[in-house]
Amino acid sequence: MTKNHKTVKNNNSSKVPKNNNVDNKIQKRPEIFIKGARANNLKNVSLAIPKNRLIVVTGVSGSGKSSITMDTLFAEGQRRYVESLSSYARQFLMRMKKPDVDFIKGICPAIAIEQKVTSSNSRSTVGSLTEVYDYLRLMYARIGRTISPISGREVKKHEVSDVVDFIHGFENGIKMQLFIPFKTKYDRTVEQELNLYLQKGYTRVSVNGELNRVEDVLGTIDLGKLSKDKVIIQVLIDRFAVNHEDEENYKRIADSVQTAFFESEGDCIVDVIEKKGEAFNNRFELDGMRFDEPTPLLFNYNNPFGACPKCEGYGRVIGIDDDKVIPNKKLSVFEGTVAAWKGDKNGQWKDRFIANAHKVNFPVHRPYKDLTKAERQLLWKGNKKIKGIDSFFNAI
Repeated sequence: MTKNHKTVKNNNSSKVPKNNNVDNKIQKRPEIFIKGARANNLKNVSLAIPKNRLIVVTGVSGSGKSSITMDTLFAEGQRRYVESLSSYARQFLMRMKKPDVDFIKGICPAIAIEQKVTSSNSRSTVGSLTEVYDYLRLMYARIGRTISPISGREVKKHEVSDVVDFIHGFENGIKMQLFIPFKTKYDRTVEQELNLYLQKGYTRVSVNGELNRVEDVLGTIDLGKLSKDKVIIQVLIDRFAVNHEDEENYKRIADSVQTAFFESEGDCIVDVIEKKGEAFNNRFELDGMRFDEPTPLLFNYNNPFGACPKCEGYGRVIGIDDDKVIPNKKLSVFEGTVAAWKGDKNGQWKDRFIANAHKVNFPVHRPYKDLTKAERQLLWKGNKKIKGIDSFFNAI
């Protein structure tokens, strides 16, 4: 133990050196430190800027806001980023001058947004101007997860490998059957669909869990009643036993699963003899719901596929302002409280409303501010006997 170290006792009564420098580094928050900034009118300014925070630089005109942020901080961040590129890439870029500062520590590559934006598109944001938004859309599309609102499970598309891994998760010798759900297509009858499967080489079907030959189903079962009753019909694709040592067994199962997905347009049912089976599908759906697959376009508010259907990506919705439709609430409908029902053409709505008001017992001479909630709703929404303000704007 050296003389320069002080010792303290811990709970185990052992002596350990105390290092104040290490403690300070642990407690110190990450920050950007600027020392001796002298750009323009700055006089050896030193300051520390915390990271991962929104920092606002304020001050009177000429106090050096742009000098410390743009001419010092941004300039050094851009210069270091350019110097990190290869010599081949730097030859196409102009050489950047080092700002007048002693040193800057903890700086990252910087992005600056011009104060005067020439873009007239109201959809433009900081992310779109800097093109960071393009990378964010790509990231969300790749790492985003879709959760079913019904069961709360993650929605996934099953691949052939998922089914093969499930099958080979059982021990050797377990017998299994591979089915697909029976569906009639293109207005074909049950008989026509079964004959088509028979021509393709699929000779067995399961009717309510009982395996039958297709010929027997065609000859003995009432197909007309079968199409009306709620029965479960499945087509047998393959039967096999799990064998981890046989490589050909892996290939056969994978081919059968691929065939099942193709024939059923995305469905595959694994029936494990005397055990619980599992249903798979390679469509992006779960709990009977079809979901949109995450793509970059889904997160693009400039594209109709990803934009909000109400505001169309602008963030603003054009609607009806109640105060502008009825600016003077002291007037009654008869006195013209509805500002939109004025003039020769629009005034006809007011006349029709007054003429039919007795059918719904609406007080046309009572001021709008004294109307009950139900009466105000009747004025706006109307009903089968009378048309209100909403009907007027929908007809425009």
